[in-house]
Amino acid sequence: MRIGLAGVGRIGAFHAQTLLSLDAVEEVVVTDLVPELAERVAAEHGLEHAADATALLGSGIDALVVATATPGHAPLLRRGLAAGIPTFCEKPVAASLEETIELAGLASASDVPVHVGFQRRFDTGYRRARAAVASGELGFIHTVRANTLDQAPPHAAYIPTSGGIFRDCNVHDFDIVRFVTGREVVSVYATGANQGAAFFTEAGDVDTGAAILTLDTGTLVLVSSSRYNGGGHDVRMEVMGEKGAVAVGLDDSLALRSLEDGVDFPAGPPAPSFMERFLPAYRAELAAFLEVAAGRIPSPCTVDDALQAFRTAEACELSRVQRRPVDLTEIKGA
Repeated sequence: MRIGLAGVGRIGAFHAQTLLSLDAVEEVVVTDLVPELAERVAAEHGLEHAADATALLGSGIDALVVATATPGHAPLLRRGLAAGIPTFCEKPVAASLEETIELAGLASASDVPVHVGFQRRFDTGYRRARAAVASGELGFIHTVRANTLDQAPPHAAYIPTSGGIFRDCNVHDFDIVRFVTGREVVSVYATGANQGAAFFTEAGDVDTGAAILTLDTGTLVLVSSSRYNGGGHDVRMEVMGEKGAVAVGLDDSLALRSLEDGVDFPAGPPAPSFMERFLPAYRAELAAFLEVAAGRIPSPCTVDDALQAFRTAEACELSRVQRRPVDLTEIKGA
């Protein structure tokens, strides 16, 4: 297959390497808003490069991978759909709820497959948690705990365009909660705080967030996030049920240390970022996308899936700002 890759920043350059490692990929063509960056990545990996998105889409590609900054996602996804090219798009598909709803409508009305990049769906631990819930071995699920804790904050310039901690960071938790439990969020109560750099407050954001979600079964989900988890990048989930409990992320890279006598777990080292934490999952999701593009499997994460996670993030941000519980019926796009 001949794959087009739009955006070769950190995640895009990684995707280029991953695509080259997959047997089904014969050629990768790259482009970027910074032409010199595309040329450099192309030269480093022996790839073709296109002058711009128009040239990329017209270069005879069989599938498109969108890994640009967020403002580029929606325009390129529209163009991929219009051109009939199967498209993989990193989250979020758009920066606003309204545009996400529009794109979900376009995608559902089209026969062109779209796969949204929520890589946790391809992590072995989360997939095993999903199987444990689906099998009934845990009985009814009464509590889920999910957290996304960054070791260090992103650059100050990123925060004003990030959408805020719930849309940018916890949206992964909101998606994986739906994936693991198979249930929908019906209400949220969220809060946040700042103790770190002033640029979070200046952007109207928070550096630490927390939310309680209620699912349609009555299951309670406790979600937390922070940009300042000095122990390391910490992404975990605990699923607690009537008959048992399971956890994802409790391995030797766990960014915690025990203060109990005789306990030397975890051995370390912790993962410094999401790239290291989910390296196998990123590879697996692109391999799955090639199966989607070839028409062998349906999309494992649709634009509507992305919309539902985004709606929960919207509800959490509204709850944080207005300091009240928010029902998901208040948020468009159901």
